[in-house]
Amino acid sequence: MSFAAYCTTVARNFEALQSLEAELEAAAKVWHETLDQGGKILFCGNGGSAADAQHLAAELVGRYKKDRPSLPSIALTVDSSALTAIGNDYGYEEVFARQVAGLACEGDLLVGISTSGNSANVIRAIERARDLGVRTMTFTGQSGGTLRGLCDLCLAVPSDQTNHIQEMHIAVGHYLCGEAERRLGLVD
Repeated sequence: MSFAAYCTTVARNFEALQSLEAELEAAAKVWHETLDQGGKILFCGNGGSAADAQHLAAELVGRYKKDRPSLPSIALTVDSSALTAIGNDYGYEEVFARQVAGLACEGDLLVGISTSGNSANVIRAIERARDLGVRTMTFTGQSGGTLRGLCDLCLAVPSDQTNHIQEMHIAVGHYLCGEAERRLGLVD
């Protein structure tokens, strides 16, 4: 595939992403409510989705568009000691759920990122969050996988190819970071 053909595919995907406008409005509202009411946003995912989790948490804790107060957020993917200890003692399926149990509170939001929607450790984290009364949201690929039926809001982007799903996930995340800043009155 030529680079021009790849860009055409990406452009078509982003055009199709506009079909999620209602879901993105609902997601922006949940992010705003969570942060406005003193909650924090927790992120989890594997591989490229782990990188997205870190990236989005950093946008909130640091800044996205302009200097402003730090917003409470954490990526459950960054603590190598917790990940390896929990993985060793409880199994890899529990690496995020165990952190949710210790760090999440009612009023928080857990965002699970999984291109397939079937990552066992993200599923377990969503289940644990729901048990704790924590709101849940997922970013997935087109099918939504198992996560579609488990979370409060599933943002299933319109692709079944991992690389294109990830491109849209970061765009969706950036949009939500910008909307959080705007709705909180932190930027113009």
